[in-house]
Amino acid sequence: MTTPDSQSPDGHLLTDFVSGDSDLGWYVVNDTVMGGRSSGTFKTDQGILTFTGVTNTNGGGFSSIRSKPLQLDLSDQAGIQLKVKGDGRRYTWRLTSSARWRGRQVSYWADFDPGEGSWNTVNIPFSSFIPRYRGTVLDGPDIDSADITGMGLMIYDDRDGPFQLQLANVSSYRAGSE
Repeated sequence: MTTPDSQSPDGHLLTDFVSGDSDLGWYVVNDTVMGGRSSGTFKTDQGILTFTGVTNTNGGGFSSIRSKPLQLDLSDQAGIQLKVKGDGRRYTWRLTSSARWRGRQVSYWADFDPGEGSWNTVNIPFSSFIPRYRGTVLDGPDIDSADITGMGLMIYDDRDGPFQLQLANVSSYRAGSE
């Protein structure tokens, strides 16, 4: 098996799916929570998280995995860095903070293209994250990188069919190390 280097020299390694110390308590949330028909799951093996399933746009069209609540101060960082092997579909990285909109938690989404068939490093600057509530784009607030309370990986690309994304690690990166 070919795996990428698991360290980011200019940032913070957030999880590498190898050691128990880096387990962020991932769990699945599919569109079935709102009556949809998509399915998705994940497994970890030999330091690789594999996110697989099938999306169905009739009634939702998304599948996701999310971390348990956490508290990260990434204010000295420029964004999130992923080591991924994709299938040619578009994915979304999701962050949460303490921010609220009408009393409800705001999530921040940034789409990314993982490529297809080979390992790639994807840098997602914090400035790319768009505030949303249940998928609806909000006009603010901007993400506060000193107050990250959760992370997630999602597929919501308006396409039906199977998907598979492999994730070797999640890091942050500093400005200038893109």
